[in-house]
Amino acid sequence: MLITLREKIAYSLGDMASSMFWKLFSLFVLFFYTDVVGLSAAAVGTLLLATRVFDAFNDPVIGAMCDRTQSRWGKFRPYLLFAAFPFAIAGVLTFSTPDFGLTGRLIYAYVTYTVMMVVYTAINVPYAALMGVMTSIPSERTSLASWRFIGAYAGGVLVAATASPLVDRFTRHADVATGYQITVALYAVIASMLFLLTFAGTKERLQPPVMKKSRLRDDLRDLLTNGPWLLMLGACGSVVLCNTMRDAAILYYFKYFVGSRPVWFLGELSVSTLSAAFMTMLLCANMIGVILVTPVANWLGKKHSLIASGIITAVLSAGFFFVPPSQIIIIFIVNILIGIAGGIVFPLVWSMYADVADYSEWRSGRRATGLTFSSSSMSQKMGWTIGGAATGWILAWFGFEANMVQTDTALLGIRLLISVFAAVGALLSVVFLHFYPLDEHRMATISAELQQARSAAD
Repeated sequence: MLITLREKIAYSLGDMASSMFWKLFSLFVLFFYTDVVGLSAAAVGTLLLATRVFDAFNDPVIGAMCDRTQSRWGKFRPYLLFAAFPFAIAGVLTFSTPDFGLTGRLIYAYVTYTVMMVVYTAINVPYAALMGVMTSIPSERTSLASWRFIGAYAGGVLVAATASPLVDRFTRHADVATGYQITVALYAVIASMLFLLTFAGTKERLQPPVMKKSRLRDDLRDLLTNGPWLLMLGACGSVVLCNTMRDAAILYYFKYFVGSRPVWFLGELSVSTLSAAFMTMLLCANMIGVILVTPVANWLGKKHSLIASGIITAVLSAGFFFVPPSQIIIIFIVNILIGIAGGIVFPLVWSMYADVADYSEWRSGRRATGLTFSSSSMSQKMGWTIGGAATGWILAWFGFEANMVQTDTALLGIRLLISVFAAVGALLSVVFLHFYPLDEHRMATISAELQQARSAAD
């Protein structure tokens, strides 16, 4: 079941769409709520915790629904078709600022962000699970995951490179809030079109064994006793925790700590230009990491590739704390190296989740691809939730106040978020991965036995 290049590209477009909004949430939503909407950092931290915890527990529900969906388009692809336009509408509403009082704006933020997260789950969970039923060949899954994350980082680069300049451009004839709303509306239209192209260009091939009907109770029990899944849950959540704190701190880091700086022959660069370049280079470096996934994984294996990435990311992130704000070139060089190391992670993570789904089927005789991938997506969101909430609370704890000159203590908090605290998340992922048991040799055995079982069932 080899996948054609055309289908791999079509699949990658779905994560390009998802990543555009994932990066909007990771890079801009905290800053948007504090510096544009006017909410306190502590209030936003609580908002992110409450809405994302609620959303995280929707993932298994959506995954179980997908596993039980029967349609002429398959189990997972219909969700790409029917959720594309609600996704776009929810995105625009989330980045809108109605003319309410402070309490009204906070309530509006709770409602719209919750709706956005539910719709995001309804389209992203089946999209992620789709990879598990497109092919059963482990090497093809790694390749498909690599293409997926090329699309993901391309979407992230698009947002990182253009969001701040577009907001600035639209703000010339309106206020900053309107600038954000128009910018996000452009991304929303693009994202919905990309989801539809993924729906049209992909195919579901694998079916669950016909001799066993899967019950949700059995699937949940299998999942909760699946050791490799639990370890991947912890590792993935830790990586996302690292990335979320670092991403959320970037705009604060440049606005309040670095400021405008001269850069060689380019002259004086504004905060907006420097932060956009920093985010763009990080994501471009991530794409280099994605390109390196296959040769590195073939050399070290999936598990040891992820461990090496986590160690490198932790060391470089911790060292970032000591770089002075005047050393722009060093700041960007360290950022690029972190990006390359981090880019290796998620293609391998999702390929390994497909392996975990195979392991579960091999062990129990039942396949619950949607539930496995959705609960894995839940781990991402829990890391994202903890990281986002902690960022808001840490900013408040260190005395941050939006649009003010920051105290030395507040600046210390911003610097710790983008460096040392992020490094802790990377190290936690290494600890979980150390105990992960599904290496290439064991997966080859499991895949061969599964193929025999599927053939016998058919």
